[in-house]
Amino acid sequence: MSGVQLTDRVAIVTGAGRSLGRAYARALAEAGAAVVVNDVDEAAAAEVVEEIVTAGGRAVASVGAVGPTRTADALVTSARENFGRLDVLVANAGVLRDRVLWKMDDADFDLVVDTHLRGSFTCGRAAASFMREQGEGGRIILIGSPAGQFGSFGQTNYAAVKAGLVAMARTWSLELARAEITANAVIPTALSPMTATIPAYAQVYQDYLAGIPIPERFRRDNALGTPDDVAPLIVWLASEASQGVTGQAIGIGGDKLTLYAHPAALDAAYAAGGWDAAGIDEVWRARFAPLAQRSGPPVREQPAS
Repeated sequence: MSGVQLTDRVAIVTGAGRSLGRAYARALAEAGAAVVVNDVDEAAAAEVVEEIVTAGGRAVASVGAVGPTRTADALVTSARENFGRLDVLVANAGVLRDRVLWKMDDADFDLVVDTHLRGSFTCGRAAASFMREQGEGGRIILIGSPAGQFGSFGQTNYAAVKAGLVAMARTWSLELARAEITANAVIPTALSPMTATIPAYAQVYQDYLAGIPIPERFRRDNALGTPDDVAPLIVWLASEASQGVTGQAIGIGGDKLTLYAHPAALDAAYAAGGWDAAGIDEVWRARFAPLAQRSGPPVREQPAS
């Protein structure tokens, strides 16, 4: 994290009790920020606070499930009462409830939406309101996923909220620009309990837990590293160095850093007076079909054996 300092800044990190959130909180504290460590698990949050304080940093725990407005308000209150200000929100908290569409029940869908989307909304609203009153700008960092960029089999709920968070960040970048509050989405790829559920990464995750280095092909080709590999982007976006960077979706993982495009029209056709189904079919086959994009992550061509 050398060269980028967050001295005198105060950050909230939700879902910071373990894995990626823990890495974010520790990295922000290492760079000089005071951190409000949020998690639904009181013991996990306390452990991260102890790690930060033992290393010479400043941190307090604020326990609660994100989603309800009361949790968001409590986080901002904790930042104000313990550290006197708020400069950075990292809305990281999340859960998985993976099932294919016809097996996903209402509870699976609602929990993921409430935690990721509503939780980021309520925390973002509370943080933005305080930052605007404070009058010194700020940083809001939402956490997306490749699932939200490309779609992901068995993740209707998760892919939908992660796509929504990118759109939310872009919207907030417009609404908060005048207050000099930036809003960006980070698209992390890292070994974690979540990625461990992906069959292709299960053994790599077990090897990682056993202390075996992640193979270079995974770090480069799959952008798959450790939570600590993601944390420098969080620190940079929280700093003065990223002033003016807003409304972006930025991916990081392993050895790879990615800037994602905003959605763009691939082509357009016009028919005076409007379209009928036959005309649409003709244009689709002649012009649009070759440009149609597949769902799912990009497929990397394998070298011939």
